[in-house]
Amino acid sequence: MSSENLPQSPEQQLRKPRVAVVFGGRSSEHGISVVTAGAVLNAIDRTMYDVLPIGITTDGRWALTADEPERMAIADRSMPDVAQLAESEEGGVVLSVDPGSREVVYTEPGAVPKALGEVDVVFPVLHGPYGEDGTLQGLLELSGVPYVGAGVLASAVGQDKEYMKRVFTSFGLAVGPYLVVRPREWEGDPAAVRKRITGFADEHGWPLFIKPARAGSSIGITKVEDASGLDAAIEEARRHDPKFLVESLLRGREIECGVLEFEDGPRASVPAEIPPVTAHDFYDFEAKYIDAASGIVPAPLTEEQTAEVQRLAVEAFDACSCEGLVRADFFLTEEGRFVINEINTLPGFTPISMYPRMWQESGVSYPQLVDRLIQAALNRPTGLR
Repeated sequence: MSSENLPQSPEQQLRKPRVAVVFGGRSSEHGISVVTAGAVLNAIDRTMYDVLPIGITTDGRWALTADEPERMAIADRSMPDVAQLAESEEGGVVLSVDPGSREVVYTEPGAVPKALGEVDVVFPVLHGPYGEDGTLQGLLELSGVPYVGAGVLASAVGQDKEYMKRVFTSFGLAVGPYLVVRPREWEGDPAAVRKRITGFADEHGWPLFIKPARAGSSIGITKVEDASGLDAAIEEARRHDPKFLVESLLRGREIECGVLEFEDGPRASVPAEIPPVTAHDFYDFEAKYIDAASGIVPAPLTEEQTAEVQRLAVEAFDACSCEGLVRADFFLTEEGRFVINEINTLPGFTPISMYPRMWQESGVSYPQLVDRLIQAALNRPTGLR
């Protein structure tokens, strides 16, 4: 019997819904996940919801943390860390995988386990592997706990840039030239891989972008001007993921569009444009989060271009069977064609991030956005749907 069909006790009917904000994680995007959690915790209406912050350390321990969003900000160009916020160096939080119970238990060595009460919905703000890629979503499906955002399949497809592009292509969405290098190929014959890449460059031109297949926030990406920079770029990408992609440079404008699920289906926000970042080679992690490079919202597009990118963003959302929210990133080429680069099923979600800014300009404030996502998750069943 799934938990959404269980009868509620009088206590459950009277109390406020409890939201577990889960953040941190084992990926290289740990720090920005903590920053995002601080913003979400600040925005949740405490008159409507009880909140339980749960941080996952870089080694995978689920830790109970203080509800102190002010400690979750970037300070002196350094990212916060769950280990600094955990209430104990050894205590752990356990979520039951029994779909008949949503009980959360806190344990410490040598102490009696402490029940923290039931969780009604999880708001995961984990970026990258072990959080955004379907792994956490699978655990929550087993537990029967509703959660914000995409399900297992959409999360996995949205994290793996190779299969994301394959899905887009199968649905008729235009993608740029790329090739994929799997671990066995590079480890078995790096010379052959180099030859493939230089052949790709001969066809599509330099520079190339070398990027991890399953990472986000532009982490591990290197712009390579010629063959002499390949090995260092590949090493950097493989530091984050043994599978990597090679992409050609698409000349044009970078356009982003947010998609949000409403009662009548997904809708697109006004689009934004990411202008050239003069202090950086491209819109990388430091440009996004440390130096806070700013996009233009709304993007200076024609009415026809705006309608087209909004239509394509919703198509990408549907193609990958997404739920909740997505940021879709496009190139508007010099020929006037939109080419989709990728989607993010958990996009940057701080108030200065592009996704909330696009929805702010579309009439949905940051607190309203957080509330809408929580309400959508509470109304969505787990399991096949």
